[in-house]
Amino acid sequence: MSEKIGNVWVFIEQEGGKIADVSLELVCKGTELAKQLGVEVEGVLLGDKVEGCCETLFHYGCSKVYLAEDPRLEPFTVLPYAKVIMGLIMEHKPNILMFGATMKGRELAPRVASEKLAGLTADCTDLQIDDFDDKVNKKFYKNKLMQIRPAFGGNIIATIVNSWDDPQMVTVREGVMKMTEPDTTRKGEIVRVPVALTQEETVVQVIERVRRDKTVNLKGAQIIVAGGYGVGSKENFKLIEELARTLGGQVGASRAAVDAGWIDHDHQIGQTGVTVRPKLYIACGISGSVQHVAGMKDSKKIIAINTDPNAPIFSTAHYGIVGDLNQIIPMMIKAYKAKA
Repeated sequence: MSEKIGNVWVFIEQEGGKIADVSLELVCKGTELAKQLGVEVEGVLLGDKVEGCCETLFHYGCSKVYLAEDPRLEPFTVLPYAKVIMGLIMEHKPNILMFGATMKGRELAPRVASEKLAGLTADCTDLQIDDFDDKVNKKFYKNKLMQIRPAFGGNIIATIVNSWDDPQMVTVREGVMKMTEPDTTRKGEIVRVPVALTQEETVVQVIERVRRDKTVNLKGAQIIVAGGYGVGSKENFKLIEELARTLGGQVGASRAAVDAGWIDHDHQIGQTGVTVRPKLYIACGISGSVQHVAGMKDSKKIIAINTDPNAPIFSTAHYGIVGDLNQIIPMMIKAYKAKA
């Protein structure tokens, strides 16, 4: 008789009692994975006075929420969080544990994985359940988590399988997984977790917190005009901004354009930036690396402008224009204004 596998867990990130979007996205994905495995999706929620988040988590798919509330868990510091989560893992033995690839998730997940001697794959763009035949070690694994992400500088897509101790651990960037509609009739169970911390685990104190709001909301934009290294210069990026302004859209960029200093990181789209799904995506001077495409391939309509007819972006685009964006964009602006 095969041993019963554990449930799918999601670390629920919250700030001031507001659940991070990436956590809700992972609950939705976790629900899908759990259904395939015949198990449940459960949330792990830490903080102080955050019980009010539980109802939302039930609506999105959690059957159970492990709730640890303590003043020492606010604001976030990694040692207390890791201690509580490790205790839960040892007691309940989840099969899969997912974190958002945020500043908190990237600090917490490796610490937990290291202590548990579990594998961890960072920045996944897809997660699937499948069997794995390890021909090297002559072992067959049933219903393993396929952890899919770009590798080797974005030149390939790698599928990683963890044969270490459970849980199989991943971090996933915000916007990669689709958030489904909540079911407000769904209920769940709250399991209250005692918080036992030593002085050593609370040694780090947050003296001051400085917050800066993002200047752009690419995730919610319906129209995005994005520029890449092919734009040529920071001066030429004004054309991208003008087209976006004319269409009522937002300005995006590839990593190469951000690294060149032509626009700041808040505008970066791709594996190391934001994942977007607008109704219209116009890629200007973007070659189409795997890492960039991972962040925009689900756009409803993609128009690519590039001087290179063999640029990889054309294989992703619905419409392609081969030519100089310095000539084409002014023509697009003029044509749009003429019809407006």
